[in-house]
Amino acid sequence: MTTESSAISVAPARPSAERVAVPILAAISVSHLLNDLMQSLLPAIYPILKSSFHLDFGQIGLLTLTFQCTASLLQPLVGTFTDRRPQPFSLVVGMGFTLVGLLTLSRAGSYPMLLLAAALIGMGSSVFHPESSRVARLASGGRLGLAQSVFQVGGNMGSALGPLLAAFIVVPFGQPSIAWFSAVALLAMVILSAVGRWYRAKLADLRARPRGAEKGSSVPRKRVVVSIAILMLLIFSKDFYVASFTNYFTFYMISKFQVSVQDAQIYLFVFLGALAVGTVLGGPVGDRIGRRYVIWISILGVLPFTLALPFANLFWTLVLSVIIGVVIASAFSAILVYATELVPGRVGMIAGLFFGLSFGMAGLGAAALGQLADMTSIATVYKVCSFLPAIGLLAYFLPKIEQKHF
Repeated sequence: MTTESSAISVAPARPSAERVAVPILAAISVSHLLNDLMQSLLPAIYPILKSSFHLDFGQIGLLTLTFQCTASLLQPLVGTFTDRRPQPFSLVVGMGFTLVGLLTLSRAGSYPMLLLAAALIGMGSSVFHPESSRVARLASGGRLGLAQSVFQVGGNMGSALGPLLAAFIVVPFGQPSIAWFSAVALLAMVILSAVGRWYRAKLADLRARPRGAEKGSSVPRKRVVVSIAILMLLIFSKDFYVASFTNYFTFYMISKFQVSVQDAQIYLFVFLGALAVGTVLGGPVGDRIGRRYVIWISILGVLPFTLALPFANLFWTLVLSVIIGVVIASAFSAILVYATELVPGRVGMIAGLFFGLSFGMAGLGAAALGQLADMTSIATVYKVCSFLPAIGLLAYFLPKIEQKHF
């Protein structure tokens, strides 16, 4: 491994001699799939709830706000607490909140009960993400980017499957059928119980080791704060742009190219598939060449393609959407691992902060871009958003951190 004279040294989080705990990494990824599958059910059934409860769009927005507040704002608090007092079985407890939330949602007979269900489902997410990120890190064997990518791709798959299952189960069978998904929560709880036992043993092993083997970051505190702020702006750039696709790409394709609804859904599915591929690739590439370079490439590197997209024909729109999806999706794993290396020993707090921010930016982006589309046009959304990756220029100011190459 070469060392740059300007690099700021940060010790590897785990000794490289350790092996990746593949079964645990697979279990936490599957659990992420099941968790995000259930989390995505709520927005997927908004049309049913709107019709059944005669809700207006303001009330739908309040449901989203309630979910996002508990899912986003609580995550850094949960992460900070578990950094100080790790809770091996808190993942099971968090999944229990989701289970109760789903059952409440299936039986809700009033709007306040819907709000309660949304809050409980969000609380489940706020507990799951910080602690599961810590487990993925512990199971990484030092290959932090790989572990985070495997963990992340489970969530991507779950988010894609949730609306699909809602269409085939909840739409034909109605609100009570949401209770059937409690079986998914129970399965996740069983898996996470096994993960919790491994986690408890791992913590005991870590406590038994001599202290002083690992060094903290030598990055000055002020620079750490500035770097975290830059990373948060990069998350804003990424998630606002991705929100334009996940929420409005089908409308864009129908409006600009007059494709059918079915074809537009296929184009969206292709983009979501590209996101999954990019998520898988981003972590291992970051392990090899360094997280800072992946951040540069994934945010700023996508700029030429986003700028070209609004002026492309149908064929090149599809090609560009795939390139954009693969490149931009590699950012999150790299950003999260890089941030945990900047702030050693605060994995839960950092994971909670960035997961919560990502959730919040996705929701805020959907609302803001919807308003922009109403005031202008759907095509304007993509012209405006095309400049967002230019925020990637800020990555220049991130400190150079020595990375372990594999």
